[in-house]
Amino acid sequence: MRKILVLLTIILTFNFNIAQNTNNPLLADNEAKQEQWVDSVYNSMSVDEKIGQLFMVRAFSNQGLKHENIISQLIMNQHIGGIIYSTGGPVAQAKLNNRLQELSKTPLLIGMDAEWGLSMRLDSTFAFPWNMTLGAIKDNKIVEQVGYHIGEHCKRIGVHFNFAPVVDINTNPLNPIIGNRSFGEDKDNVTEKALAFMKGMQDAGVLANAKHFPGHGDTETDSHKTLPTISFDEKRIDSVELYPYRELIKHGLSSVMVAHLNVPALESRSGYPSSISEHIVTDILKDSLGFKGLIYTDALEMKGVSEFSEPGDIDLAAFLAGNDVLLISEDVPKAVEKIKEAYENEVITEERLAYSVKKILMAKYKVDLHDFKPIETENLVEDLNRISDQLLYETAIENAITVVKNKNSILPIRKLESKQVAYVKLGDDDSSPFFKELQKYTKVHEVSAENLDELITKLKSYNTVVVGFHRSNDHPWKDYKFTDTELVWLYEIARNNTVILDVFVKPYALIDIDTFENIEGLVVSYQNSKTAQEKSAQIIFGSVPAKGVLPVSIQDVYKFGDGITYNMLSNLSYSIPERVGMDSNRLSKIDSVAQYAVDKEMTPGIQLLVARKGKVIYNKNFGRHTYGENAEPVKFNDIYDVASLTKILATLPLLMEMEEKGVVSLDTKLSEILPDYANSNKANVTLKEMLSHYAKLKPWIPFYFATLDSTKHPSIKYYRKAPTEDFNIKVANELYLRKDYVDSMQVIIKDSELLNRLRYRYSDLPYYILKKYIEGHYNKSLSELVQDHFYKSLGANYTTYNPSSKFSNKNIVPSEDDKYYRYQIVQGYVHDMGAAMQGGVGGHAGVFSNANDVAKIMQMYLQKGYYGGKRYFKTETLDKFNTCYYCDNDNRRGIGFDKPQLGDSGPTCGCISMTSFGHSGFTGTYAWADPEEEIVYVFLANRTFPSSDTNTLLRENIRTEIQRLIYESIID
Repeated sequence: MRKILVLLTIILTFNFNIAQNTNNPLLADNEAKQEQWVDSVYNSMSVDEKIGQLFMVRAFSNQGLKHENIISQLIMNQHIGGIIYSTGGPVAQAKLNNRLQELSKTPLLIGMDAEWGLSMRLDSTFAFPWNMTLGAIKDNKIVEQVGYHIGEHCKRIGVHFNFAPVVDINTNPLNPIIGNRSFGEDKDNVTEKALAFMKGMQDAGVLANAKHFPGHGDTETDSHKTLPTISFDEKRIDSVELYPYRELIKHGLSSVMVAHLNVPALESRSGYPSSISEHIVTDILKDSLGFKGLIYTDALEMKGVSEFSEPGDIDLAAFLAGNDVLLISEDVPKAVEKIKEAYENEVITEERLAYSVKKILMAKYKVDLHDFKPIETENLVEDLNRISDQLLYETAIENAITVVKNKNSILPIRKLESKQVAYVKLGDDDSSPFFKELQKYTKVHEVSAENLDELITKLKSYNTVVVGFHRSNDHPWKDYKFTDTELVWLYEIARNNTVILDVFVKPYALIDIDTFENIEGLVVSYQNSKTAQEKSAQIIFGSVPAKGVLPVSIQDVYKFGDGITYNMLSNLSYSIPERVGMDSNRLSKIDSVAQYAVDKEMTPGIQLLVARKGKVIYNKNFGRHTYGENAEPVKFNDIYDVASLTKILATLPLLMEMEEKGVVSLDTKLSEILPDYANSNKANVTLKEMLSHYAKLKPWIPFYFATLDSTKHPSIKYYRKAPTEDFNIKVANELYLRKDYVDSMQVIIKDSELLNRLRYRYSDLPYYILKKYIEGHYNKSLSELVQDHFYKSLGANYTTYNPSSKFSNKNIVPSEDDKYYRYQIVQGYVHDMGAAMQGGVGGHAGVFSNANDVAKIMQMYLQKGYYGGKRYFKTETLDKFNTCYYCDNDNRRGIGFDKPQLGDSGPTCGCISMTSFGHSGFTGTYAWADPEEEIVYVFLANRTFPSSDTNTLLRENIRTEIQRLIYESIID
């Protein structure tokens, strides 16, 4: 009786006219209309209907008609006020929700646990980062955007209350239920993140819920299975655990969930849950903190409470304690009966009932339930998986990944020419996105073994070892620890090698590592999602800056807030089109053009890449190596004969380097660099003239014609099937050219006639000439030079001359079924006959590559000679070579580079800036860079297979039509 009198005294002190309270977070913009609606609905209700509003029951959209009938009965008979949805699918839930709302006289208030988005409960919906991941982000605007996007998703599926954010300060690494759900261990960081999240979500029109009051951060037991104890004193709880609630309440927090906890410092009755503690709910949350929003219990079905043996007793106690919404009751009919009995016995007054029910109705009005509209199911799944969500997730992950240790500045990995990188996987989840992304930057081998000794032996060949620790990303409660065996392996790998350890789990996994002494680089990536793996690899190689900080401490070694930052190295990263102001839907039109080219047999296959602003935002493969269903599908690591792209990928960069060093100038004459030319008709031809194709040189000399016999097969005079001392230039399989014929080719070029008039005429001959000069100057082959000067340091490990010595034919796309010279399928050997007759190493042709590597070189050009932290050329050097010196003479060419057309027809779509540059290749290849729009476009094909006779690819403008679509995709 005494308890009832005390409660009534408290109740009488409430301000029942809550609509007039300006601190009420449930007030709508139009207070007068809200109050009118609330009063009208409340006054029309029976006592049973009023009591029913207090209950929010759990519903599943994947448990069939029997379950739906149970919920329907609760709506019709107990008049429940709300539903908290659990597992299922979005469309099924939306349809179920529409049916249940139609049954309810008063619209239902819909809640959901969507802490990291609807994916927490619903399949096929977008997953946002976990709180621990967000806690590592310094820019709280990103966290606010995450809250906003989650709010948009909730609103789209008809959810009005999201039981988020979790504001528990996680000071116990062994906490089994909070962990990744917490923003971290620091009260200020948790509060800042929670405020940002709350603001974003409530700005989207969905009401927030801070949980679990008064603080669930330091427990070692699961509240779903027992009653955990918080053992701190009242002073500590007030200064730490309650701190986020104070700040969120000041800024308009809509609701609070009271935890299922035993808090002896705040509730004297032993084992008495906080969710039904009058002191905790009323004295502290309502009176001391001044909270006037909705107060939810945690699930009343929770275990560990023995005092309430009869169904409905705990519900009544929770309401008497001051809660407004009774969440997930074990027996709603019994609970309604108990509360009604208390009402009829005046234990609960009409004023007390009105207080909570009117707050619930205020919330319903605020989320527009006074004007309820069914959920539209069309495009629902698409709306819950937007490109903008993916973009935000990517941004958040980039900002969260934390470099914790960076001994000797091992990160980001530089000087690729000196690195031999191995990857070792630990953990039991997928690591393929991480490994594949690492391989985009340099040659990385995955090394594994049955036993540790074997692994250590294999790793001796490498000077850098990346160890990735991968555990399931399905949900935050999955196992995150190293096994004892994995720890032993990690210690031994680190003792014997230079190691970068990257953990794709929460930072607490590091607690079990006894020493970090031998680990040079330490990265925490927080989650094992595909995006987290890809972005972490990009951070390791410096294409994305390191920004994150630890949200929790690790032993006494690394503290909250630790995090080493560094800037980008200006190498390519990988993202989505919207990240760089392009539209994915428009860009996807490229697919149909590329597929059309393949379907119409213009080329068996295609590699296609588009980058903008330093980010690869389109990279796809089409078709196969050859025609036929059993032919090898095109893969990202397949390499193509790039034909004349060799000119700008091999010869030109070496010449630019020599020009910059003063070895030659653009005005240097042939007679000055090659004395043999002093008495030739080409003596006074300058480098500028011949590389602009403005020197009256013949376009092409078919050198191989002269080496064929009367049957038009390779003559025995010039060829052998096996190598000998005099026949050692390998042209193709079982075909070796006489070694002195290379010199004969140079003589033929020197003595060739000039064209009869000066005009633009594309010619391969300058690159034969320059190859001779460059190799003579360095006393090394062009193949060696371009590797040592450029490809190795660029990480262009798929770019090479004569690929058969380095790659399997499974990864080399054949270029032609040659029936006029070599009489075999040309695969792994250069297609161009003149380059083949130089042992596969021509200045004009011979390079093989994939789209990703070609893009690296083009991006280096686009960045005026800078890439991956290294300057290859001065800006003025690039500008000098990317200049059209003879445009006034109807010659569009730069120095080595092709340029956009001057008239109606030419090498581009005609929609591109005049500062752009690139080249095309006979085999169907194309590479183009545009400094003004910061676009790199690479198209690799083998349109010459099986025969080079027809060029439908060129005739139908496939490459330039794709280029046009790229530019039409720009939206910024």
